[in-house]
Amino acid sequence: MAENQKKQIPLRVSTKLYNQIAAWAEDDFRSVNGQIEYLLTECVRQRKKNGKYVSEELDKPLDIEIE
Repeated sequence: MAENQKKQIPLRVSTKLYNQIAAWAEDDFRSVNGQIEYLLTECVRQRKKNGKYVSEELDKPLDIEIE
């Protein structure tokens, strides 16, 4: 696959999480897909920058409430 081609992947998220991402995307003038791609890109960039995962406790449940 060429570097400039995009790979499609199925992604399932809760309705609450989707709504939060959609609102954030609207604030940033992006589509939901564009917002998710942006967030993933930033996580990868941060990991490369530090040479380690963004969070030391990546698999730990988040202590946030999505409403």
